[in-house]
Amino acid sequence: MKGEAEPLPLEVALVWALFLLDAAAILVTYSRLPARELYHVSGSGLEGGLSRVLVDSNFPTALVAIAILLVLIDRLQRLRVVAVVGIVLCTPVFWPGVVDEANLDARPVNAVAGVGVVVALALSLLCWFDGWSRNARGDGFRDVVGTAAVLVSLPWLFAELGFFLDRVPLLDRVFETGRYRARGMEVAVHHGHHHGLDGLLLLLAAILLSRAVPSIRARAVRLLLAAYLSLMAAYGLGNMANDFWTEQIWKRGWTNRQIPDLLQPSLSIGWGLIVLGAAVLLAMSIESPHSRMARLSQRRR
Repeated sequence: MKGEAEPLPLEVALVWALFLLDAAAILVTYSRLPARELYHVSGSGLEGGLSRVLVDSNFPTALVAIAILLVLIDRLQRLRVVAVVGIVLCTPVFWPGVVDEANLDARPVNAVAGVGVVVALALSLLCWFDGWSRNARGDGFRDVVGTAAVLVSLPWLFAELGFFLDRVPLLDRVFETGRYRARGMEVAVHHGHHHGLDGLLLLLAAILLSRAVPSIRARAVRLLLAAYLSLMAAYGLGNMANDFWTEQIWKRGWTNRQIPDLLQPSLSIGWGLIVLGAAVLLAMSIESPHSRMARLSQRRR
């Protein structure tokens, strides 16, 4: 394959590692716990676990696979058409109803985007990895945002593994997970996968893959990838904010105000803020032609 493709940055490998670990955690948790302790699923055992993994391969994994396939288009030579086919296969995740929060059992239509994800993973494995992306700007900003996002997501990370934080020193005082004292609900954070964790994964993937954007040579692909990752990051942050506010603030009874559901695009203030945030991130990520030429010249030396 070395004669047909250029190496991929290690950021791509790390993104795949995150999503494979997420799939493994989902498989184990949804296989060992009864459906009543999870969220909007009916199956249990290995079948239930595999069903939830397939749905997860659509959302959020297919969204990230599209970004990885854009990177691959810039690196591949003979297999670019396969990468394009992979992107097309992933697009059903955008169709209304393909992933329904009210019913997270797998359906045949979910196999389409699942195949697109497999195509992206297979093409990535056919390439080889050659170090981290160089000359990436804004790593300090990435580190701060990524670290803060992971800390906020601790309840969802433990829920993914099927645990509460109630007996974890210090964390049990910061987060409420096992039971509500205010609104009388059974548990504060249900076991299993949360859309807040989807938001975290989308944000981390955007943070990592954004480091590879300056190395994309085709200007159209570079701008498309930068815009897509900016929207992905803003969308991920929006869903994290919605889930965290609902579970840790509204359900404690601290306020009656809620952040509206942001999973589906809509003409709303919330989605207006997502688009605005994406525009700001895109503006921050775009290099001037002079800066790019200087960086590429330095890289050749």
